[in-house]
Amino acid sequence: METNQEGKSEKFFKEFGKRMDQFLIELKEAGTRAETDMQLKYEELKVAAEKIKKEAGNKERWKEVENSLKKAAVEFENAFKSAFKKKEND
Repeated sequence: METNQEGKSEKFFKEFGKRMDQFLIELKEAGTRAETDMQLKYEELKVAAEKIKKEAGNKERWKEVENSLKKAAVEFENAFKSAFKKKEND
């Protein structure tokens, strides 16, 4: 009876480990996809901002907007990396 119970536990933990490994792989892939998507959106925003900047006459104002957008992008990138950063112990 004890051997049967031990076998069930081993099977459960083995299956649990496989599912956890798969989950971590999928999480990493999702993080990579999200980072790629965000980078593409950031590039699109940069292009749009550059176009608007060229069309606008007030260069000082657009320099301020550009600097603010760059700061926001860096902060967003740092937050995103922190969210998907692998722990050093792993």
